[in-house]
Amino acid sequence: MIEYFKIVYSSEVEKFLDNLDRKARKKIVYNVDKTKYNLDPKIFKKLNNEIWEFRAKHETIQYRLLAFWDKRDTENTLVIATHGIIKKTQKIAKTEIQKAMKIREIYFDKT
Repeated sequence: MIEYFKIVYSSEVEKFLDNLDRKARKKIVYNVDKTKYNLDPKIFKKLNNEIWEFRAKHETIQYRLLAFWDKRDTENTLVIATHGIIKKTQKIAKTEIQKAMKIREIYFDKT
C-alpha cells in the first residue's frame, strides 16, 4: 500500500493519548494510522482551509485530534496533530480550532 503522508504527534497529543484508557488510545491510533493509506472522510475530515480532524469513537465517546498539513517537502508530506479533545457538542468549539491554528502558525514560523 502507498502511504500518502506521515503523521507527527505534538507533545500535547501524546499527553492526551497517555491519559486515555488503553482501548480508547488504541482505537484513535488505529484510525489515525488508517488514514495514511485511505483518506476516509468519516475518519479524517476538513474543518476549515487549514485545520482537519482525525475522528474516533470508542464506546459512546467521540475523540478528535486536530491537525494540519505540511506539504513543503514534495517527497515527505506531513500531517501534524496539534492536540486532542473529547467531543461533547455537535460542533468543534471555535476555541479548539483557533488553538490548532495558533499551533500551526508557530510551527511554520519555527520551520
